[in-house]
Amino acid sequence: MTSFDKLGLSGVLLRNIRQLGFTEPSSVQKSCIPPILQGRDVIGIANTGSGKTAAFALPVVHVLSVDPHGVFALCLSPTRELAYQIAEQFAVFSVGMSLRCEVVIGGEDLLRQASSLSKRPHIVVATPGRLLEHFMHSSDTIECFQRLKFLILDEADRLLDSSFEAELRYLLTNLPQKRQTLMFSATITPSVIALKPLLGQRAFYYEEKGELTTPTGCAQYYCFMPEKVKDTYLVHVLRELVSSKSTRAMIFCPTVQKCEMVSHMLHNLGIAACSLHAAKKQRDRHSTLNAFKSTMVKILVATDVAARGLDLPDVELVVNYDIPSDPRQYIHRIGRTARFHATGQAISLVTQYDVGKIKKIEKHLGHELEEFHVQEADVNKLVGEVFASRKMAKLHMASPGGFDEQLSAKKKRQSAK
Repeated sequence: MTSFDKLGLSGVLLRNIRQLGFTEPSSVQKSCIPPILQGRDVIGIANTGSGKTAAFALPVVHVLSVDPHGVFALCLSPTRELAYQIAEQFAVFSVGMSLRCEVVIGGEDLLRQASSLSKRPHIVVATPGRLLEHFMHSSDTIECFQRLKFLILDEADRLLDSSFEAELRYLLTNLPQKRQTLMFSATITPSVIALKPLLGQRAFYYEEKGELTTPTGCAQYYCFMPEKVKDTYLVHVLRELVSSKSTRAMIFCPTVQKCEMVSHMLHNLGIAACSLHAAKKQRDRHSTLNAFKSTMVKILVATDVAARGLDLPDVELVVNYDIPSDPRQYIHRIGRTARFHATGQAISLVTQYDVGKIKKIEKHLGHELEEFHVQEADVNKLVGEVFASRKMAKLHMASPGGFDEQLSAKKKRQSAK
């Protein structure tokens, strides 16, 4: 098997890699690092947890150490949390090299970010919307990127989605055309495939063999229930598997409103949980992730903003509060557990309205999910308590100055831009 020593990386990088405990490169790393060092554009498709970030961060840091200038590399991320995580990876790989990395995301002070960009950090990790604001606000900021060597699109399939189309078009128009472009994704989409010929014949294309798969150590279950008592079943499952066994769990919800409601409901029931979604202020999102990573809070209630990319170790249980329409999203969600050869469970709460979706997922997986059995009598005992807690949560969210009002005001501000 190829070792990191054979990939052409500098001695400082090899030392940092060893200190981090890495011994052998993953398939995507040993395949993509050499062509990046050769100056080729690269598209890398590999499953979550395969080491894609290191596959681009290591060669970028290596080339930067040879010719240090700013802004040397721009990495675009679809979410704020992933942007911070990527920046942390650049930091740990570049220990001892005086590398400066700036995170440019929404929810942070615009003027402070502009000042940092004017000092030309070596690497900028940004979300497209916030970087667009800087580009439209000042031509001086655009000028900072005119010596750009690398453009990296992490979670490229999401960045190439229509929701980022306008931002990406403007950014790419204002970035140097002579550059290396690196795109990494866990999912193959028509948008990603369409870019392959546009990068030219020298572009290197890597695709991990096999379909996007679920973790081998993840036991997958469904639990069938009437829609009106879904919350009661959720609470029963959590009390059985989390509260009694100190299990770390993630609950995926379809909307920010539902995510916030479930979090409040659990709090009212004495079940400690924190929520993560796009409507939260950045400092609150950051503190939420830190609380969950440090195990101060065992349960994270999240939208699909947390389904991909984030490194959340030791998650033992994933609960699908809703059933995603796309089987690939199901795979991304349950990929939060049983990472790196660990074991875990995924339980999907299936109502009478979700049968078609779960059948579609089973067809995609090639096998049926096992039924998660519960004692109906135990669930029924919780109905009154859960209904009262849910009502309290909704009243709290609807109170003056509460979550519903804040969310409505945020939507109005966004539509006015």
